[in-house]
Amino acid sequence: MREQPVGVFDSGLGGLTVVRELTRTMPGEDIIYLGDTARVPYGSKSLETVRRFSLECANFLLRFSPKLIVVACNTATAAAIEILREHCPVEVVDVIGPGASLAVERTDKSIGVIATEATIASGAYQRAIAAIDPNRKVMAQACPLLVPIVEEGRDENDPIVRAALMDYLRELQRFRPGAMILGCTHYPLLKDAIGQVMGPDVALISSAHGAAIDAQRRMGLSGLLSSRSYGGRLRCFSTDNPQRFARLGERFGARQINEVEHVSPEELESALREVLAAQSQAVEDR
Repeated sequence: MREQPVGVFDSGLGGLTVVRELTRTMPGEDIIYLGDTARVPYGSKSLETVRRFSLECANFLLRFSPKLIVVACNTATAAAIEILREHCPVEVVDVIGPGASLAVERTDKSIGVIATEATIASGAYQRAIAAIDPNRKVMAQACPLLVPIVEEGRDENDPIVRAALMDYLRELQRFRPGAMILGCTHYPLLKDAIGQVMGPDVALISSAHGAAIDAQRRMGLSGLLSSRSYGGRLRCFSTDNPQRFARLGERFGARQINEVEHVSPEELESALREVLAAQSQAVEDR
């Protein structure tokens, strides 16, 4: 079981920033990654749709008998983490709880959160912070344009990036938080630009880093850490345009991606239907 892979899924390429942190933290772990690029972004979709997509992605990863699954998508975490934990026979790590914990540890002042529309609307970060410190002030801001901007390959010096950040972060600048959570896995690629806008006194917290720490802790407690100290392999799947995924993936994951395998959304949908039907039949047969 120790040498089984870690499963990771995200709505697109952004979850590769979580893979990057997992590899830095545990370089001997094999990782299976699914990017649902045919249906990105999740952040503008309904909670019901995100839950369905998330179950389909997790169900696909279970084919590879992972020892743990990481939900690398903040939107999927906010919408579906409890359902995913009920569905999966292995531990499921999210990005929101660990990110909130890091922010509370980092500052005793107020906390800012930037994320997609769906994540902010869910209130998931606000609840996670309140569970740790009910008196902590929190300001949350949706930044819907940042994901497509990053996926277009625009860098931090692009004037469009700077203009979007100045607009989105204006109220957070006035709020003056002690720490700000980058509540989307795409946002670490804009960390320097965000830091310049917010100033040096605001600690920027990566939810990807928090998830990697939590995954390491959970596997350590369960005796599931790989015996290898380096050389973990990465196998990638994408629901659309594997060539583009491979080309852009290196920027997100900080490692070369030589091959990306294609799995269609229809295959994900039908596989989950089969599993749910089998579960329903088993209940009826009891």
